[in-house]
Amino acid sequence: MLRKVLPTSSAVKVARKCVFRNASTAAPIRPRICIVGAGPAGFYTAQYILKHLDNSDIDIVEKLPVPFGLVRFGVAPDHPEVKNVINTFTKTAENPRVRFLGNLCLGKDFTLEELRERYHAVLLTYGAEQDNTLNIPNENLQNVLSAREFVAWYNGLPGFENLNPDLSGKSLTLLGQGNVAVDVARIVLSSVDDLKKTDITEYALETLSRSRIDTVHLVGRRGPLQAAFTIKELREMLKLSSCTTRWRADDFDHVEESIPNLPRPRKRITELMVKSLAEQAPNNVPPAGRCFQPIFFRSPVNFVGSGKVEAVEYVVNRLADGRAVPTEQRETIATDLVCRSIGYRAVSVDNHINFDARKGCVNNAGGRVLKRNLTGSDQTIDDIEDKYETGLYASGWLATGPTGVILTTMNNSFGVADLVCRDFNSNTIRLNGSRPGLDLAGRPYVSWHGWKAIDSEEVRLGQAKGKPREKLTRIETMLQIASNASD
Repeated sequence: MLRKVLPTSSAVKVARKCVFRNASTAAPIRPRICIVGAGPAGFYTAQYILKHLDNSDIDIVEKLPVPFGLVRFGVAPDHPEVKNVINTFTKTAENPRVRFLGNLCLGKDFTLEELRERYHAVLLTYGAEQDNTLNIPNENLQNVLSAREFVAWYNGLPGFENLNPDLSGKSLTLLGQGNVAVDVARIVLSSVDDLKKTDITEYALETLSRSRIDTVHLVGRRGPLQAAFTIKELREMLKLSSCTTRWRADDFDHVEESIPNLPRPRKRITELMVKSLAEQAPNNVPPAGRCFQPIFFRSPVNFVGSGKVEAVEYVVNRLADGRAVPTEQRETIATDLVCRSIGYRAVSVDNHINFDARKGCVNNAGGRVLKRNLTGSDQTIDDIEDKYETGLYASGWLATGPTGVILTTMNNSFGVADLVCRDFNSNTIRLNGSRPGLDLAGRPYVSWHGWKAIDSEEVRLGQAKGKPREKLTRIETMLQIASNASD
């Protein structure tokens, strides 16, 4: 529902671990916590706190009307099993001690100072939503996009429904070899009939059905032994119907002899690449159907084209102690569309956040947000005494940078949540009075009931098309549906 404050709990629970009381009265004071961001980091943090800090109340504040962040908007539509974690997040959100407050944005609808005044603790978990760039000539040519934009487009992130990537050419180049880049390659090279069974957006399906792209280059600056994609994603590409994987044999010089000394995960994926290389047809035999071509030891130095990208110029690298070192050699490879996939960075949405713009994350020590002006005895981060903002934390990619998978985020968030619980239990966060929570008067927010109404409508629309759901992409539509929801 929209524009209504829901009670945080219908009854006061009997504390099992710790009950906080006001020194002057017998009435218990409930720790009130605000989590900014309803993605995996936010939900995992809430899950842990609910279990380990009795009588705490949690508000999860999200700028979109819908929850789940990258699980909803980042996970590939043909990986529904990864999205099963939504079931766990839903149980957390439906705990009577939790409120979901969607359509409210830090830095726009409220300030960090306001949150810190109205809650005992604030956790910033709003992720990383800005692309890293290459900063090379002609990067602003038409048809040079980011993989993040492309993923947001086919996954229905509001604001990207009109991206309209140009798939009329014959080739796509992905710069970067992580799983996000492989996801984009797989979606572009997959059969539309297979994608119709997923929750990919209908407008993306229509565009992909008209796609003429038959070759996808996956370009990395280092070699096969340093490839960032995982074995699961590589297996999926190798098994893709009507698609041939074509390796460059020269990229694998001396790779096979290194296999016995590799750690097991790296050994398995290298063995799979070498096996695929050995089985591929000779280079003089053109691939049948679509082609996936990983290319190693190349760093882009220039986009070539007049108005629209026509090719990418690369410097050829060699490895030195695992690092890519440029040589004098160059190679130019024609392409019709480019997607950068070289990582993300967070942004500062409030000028009171101690933010490191160079690293693209909040300045923190293990999840505790550091003060801008350190006050400890030796002015070093190692001496953490009196150097962090009491009651202010960060977790997930906003704290660590965009690294790892959902499991990585879970472990990080549990660790930060444990700090929060310990800081309450040790009285580092003093419960010197109750806190009112966010003032919602006049703020058109979406409650969990509102989200459930949106969810039901998406499922209904999807069922009519034989899909698990058809995501709504217009925020105005979401808000209208939420406003009509009832308790």
